[in-house]
Amino acid sequence: MSQHVFKRAGFLAATVGAAGLLGAGVASAHVTANVYGPQPTKGGYAAIVFRVPSEEKDPVKTTKVVVDFKADYGIGSVRTKPVPGWTAEVTKSKLPAPITKDNGTQVTEAVTAVTWTAQPGSELKATDYQEFSVSFGPLPTNVDQVEFPAHQTYSDGKVVDWNQPTPAGGEEPEHPAPVVKLAAKSEGDEHGMAAGTASTTGEHTEAAASSSDSTARWLGGAGLLVGAVGLGVGAGATIRARKATAKSGGNS
Repeated sequence: MSQHVFKRAGFLAATVGAAGLLGAGVASAHVTANVYGPQPTKGGYAAIVFRVPSEEKDPVKTTKVVVDFKADYGIGSVRTKPVPGWTAEVTKSKLPAPITKDNGTQVTEAVTAVTWTAQPGSELKATDYQEFSVSFGPLPTNVDQVEFPAHQTYSDGKVVDWNQPTPAGGEEPEHPAPVVKLAAKSEGDEHGMAAGTASTTGEHTEAAASSSDSTARWLGGAGLLVGAVGLGVGAGATIRARKATAKSGGNS
């Protein structure tokens, strides 16, 4: 009977472990755009992280990552978070015609790409991944999601394009483009109006910091909860095993 208890506890632990590994494998399968904090709203600003895994075999390494920003989104401002060992360059292009935002601001020049380049010794090995954080906006109001085609360059000259759109309700392509879904702007939401002046006041930077702090607290709480569940499972299994052993000894 005690063996049965331990088998059940072992199966539960193995299941949890396998689920964690499976989640990690899926998350690292391709370049993704991850939102930390509240979902970005149409016309507002976004704070996201591009997660880039290095998938080629050693000794081939990732040396450069380029993320495209579609010109018709009219994103006028992008800020990058410094990554040790990497340099970031924001590319802007003049628009064929100005894009007028909801607050009346006209965008004549939009961000079209951000390029991260590894300095010698900081390239990503096959077992590595890196996260590149950006804050940008104002976001478009006429789309439900924004796509960011990415291009990953390896030390052997190979370039992998993560630029395939994922069809609605369809199977994910081999090299999907990173996507961020946009929430609808609610009535009385002033975030869109503040976005027009955020590049000079720093409001969107403060919002991004607040989102990161909330996320850190959430992750910390989740970690404590998982740890508590694990301790409970282990303690329960031990108690049941001792009872079973004692009962078996008494019967003998």
